[in-house]
Amino acid sequence: MKKTNSIILSLLLALGLAISGCSSQPATNGDGQGNNQTETTTPSESDTEPPSSEPKYGGTVTYGFNIPFKGLLERGLYEGVDDDKILYFMMDPLFNTGDDLRVYPYIAEWTESEDHKTFTFTFKKGVKWHNGDELTVEDWKYALEVIAHPDYTGPRYSNVEMIEGAQEYHEGKASEISGIKVIDPYTIELKMKKAAVNTIDNLWAYPMPKKYYEGIAVKDLQNAPQVRQKPIGTGPFKVKNIQPGEFVELERFDDYWQGKPYLDGIVYKVIDGALATSLLQNGEIDMTDVPRSQVKEVEKLDNVYIKEEDELGYAYIGFDFGHWDKAQEKVVMDNPKFQNKKLRQAFYYAIDRQAMLDAFENGKGTLIQAPMPTVSWAKAPESELIPYEYNPEKAKQLLDEAGYKDVTGDGMREDPEGKKFTVTLHAMSGTEVSEPRAQATIQFLRDVGIDASLNGGSLKEFNLFYDMIDNDDPSVELFAGAWALASDPDPTGLWKSTDIWNLPRWYNEESDRLIEEGIGEKAFDPEYRKQVYIKWQKLVNEEVPMIFLYSRKDINVINKRLQGVHTNSFANNLYSHKWYVTD
Repeated sequence: MKKTNSIILSLLLALGLAISGCSSQPATNGDGQGNNQTETTTPSESDTEPPSSEPKYGGTVTYGFNIPFKGLLERGLYEGVDDDKILYFMMDPLFNTGDDLRVYPYIAEWTESEDHKTFTFTFKKGVKWHNGDELTVEDWKYALEVIAHPDYTGPRYSNVEMIEGAQEYHEGKASEISGIKVIDPYTIELKMKKAAVNTIDNLWAYPMPKKYYEGIAVKDLQNAPQVRQKPIGTGPFKVKNIQPGEFVELERFDDYWQGKPYLDGIVYKVIDGALATSLLQNGEIDMTDVPRSQVKEVEKLDNVYIKEEDELGYAYIGFDFGHWDKAQEKVVMDNPKFQNKKLRQAFYYAIDRQAMLDAFENGKGTLIQAPMPTVSWAKAPESELIPYEYNPEKAKQLLDEAGYKDVTGDGMREDPEGKKFTVTLHAMSGTEVSEPRAQATIQFLRDVGIDASLNGGSLKEFNLFYDMIDNDDPSVELFAGAWALASDPDPTGLWKSTDIWNLPRWYNEESDRLIEEGIGEKAFDPEYRKQVYIKWQKLVNEEVPMIFLYSRKDINVINKRLQGVHTNSFANNLYSHKWYVTD
C-alpha cells in the first residue's frame, strides 16, 4: 500500500512554489540546461496561436536555449540536443518524420524491393549547399562511408550498419561498402543485410558536403574548421557568426530548395534557464521551451502564446553496471554494486516520482514504468507493468531481503558483507530546480537507510556530466538524465549490448533477443511487432536497469510577433523557412 511521506511532499511542493516565484528576477545571460519535446495541446486559450496575418519578408528573431552548445555542427558528428537545435535551422534530411511519427519523402523519394532488402533513392535536382555546390547522391554516399569508417569518432554507426558490406568496411576488411551503388548523380541504390520493418526509420538521412570536406581525414572531422567555425548545410539558414558557447548568428539562405525564407535571420542564444520567463517578458528572446517549473509564471505573460507537447522521451535515474569495451564495441557488466535486482527495485519504491513531477515540473507529465514514451503506439498497457508506486516500507522490506541492513544502528544500511553501503548521485546543473531535485532524490533514498550523496558534492555542467558518463568515470554510480527518442519504438541505439549509448552498460540476453525480434521479418506485421515490444517493456520493467521517472510535457513559448511556428513531438523549430514576424 502506498504510504506518502507528507513532510517530504510538503517540502517538495514548497520548493517548487518558491522556485517558480523567483523566475521574474532581472534578466542576465548565463549557462543553462534543458530537456526534450512533443504535441498534445490542452484546451486553454494560451495553447492557441494568435490570429494569422499575411506572411512578409524581413526581420530577425532570437531563439533561446538553456544548454551551452558543444559546436559539432555536422549531423553525422553531433551528440546532444544543444547542437541539434542549431542544426534544425541549418540542415534538412533526405526524408522527414511527420507529426504522426511516420517517415515521408522530403529531398529524396524511394522504392523498395519485394524482399525489403534493396532500396532505390531519387534525389530532387537543384538542392544546394550553403556554399553553392549542388547536393548529389555522392554527398550521401560519402556520409555513409564516414559513419562506417574505422576512424569515425561519432555515435551513429548503428544508423548505417544495416547496409550490406558496412561491417567489413567498418572493420577495415574492405575498401568500400559493397551495398552502395551510385546509378547517376541523383539516383542511388542501397542493399541491406537483412529485411527490417524500420530500415527507413533508422537509416542515416543526412548527406555530408563531400567537396567541402575534401582532404580532411575522418578522424579529424570533428575538430575541422569546416565543422566548428564555418559549417554548411542545405537548410533555410546558414551560419554567419559563431561565438562558442554563447550564440550562433544565422542568416537567410536565398537559394533554399523550398523557396526563400521569410526571415532575414535567426540568432540562437544560450540563456540561463532560470531566467527564461523574464527574458520572454522583456522581449530579449522570441522563443524557447521553458522549464516546466516556470509554466505558471509564463501563463501570466500577455506577449506570448504557448504550445504544449508530450515529449518523445523520458527522464530517468540510471544505475552504473560496468563499462564500454572500445575494442569489442560492447558493454561489460563488471560493476557488482547494483547487480541485485531487489536492491534496484527498492530504489524505485523509495522515490516519490509523482511528488517530484508535481513539485519540479508543475505536474506537466505522466509517470512511466518502462522506457517507452506515452506517445508511442508500442507502449505497453499500464496494467501489464509493475507500477512502482511510492512505498518506502516496501523499499525497506526489499532492502532487508537483499541483505542490506543497518547493523551499526546509525540509521544507514550496510551491504550483505557488513560493509558501509554508500551511493552517489551524478546530476547536472542548469535550471532553478536542478539542485533541489537532486537533493530530494538523495533524501528519499536516505529515508529508507541508503547513504546517498551528490557525486563530488556538486552538480555538473551538461557537457561535463555526459563526458563523465560516456568515459565511464568510476565516480558515477547513479545518474539522473533524460533521453529524447526517435519516432520508431525500436530500442536499438540505447539498449542493446552493442550500443555505445547504452549508458547503464546493462546487458541482458533476452533483451537483446527481443530487440532483434522487433525488427525481424515477422515484425512486418504491426500487431506482432507491438507484442514483441510489450514483452521487452515487461522485461525491463521487472529488471530495473533504470528508474524511469516520467515523460514530460514541453512548454514551447513564442512571442506573438513570431508566427508560422510548427511544433510536434520531437522538435519545436521545424520548417523555420515559414517563420515570419509581424513587426
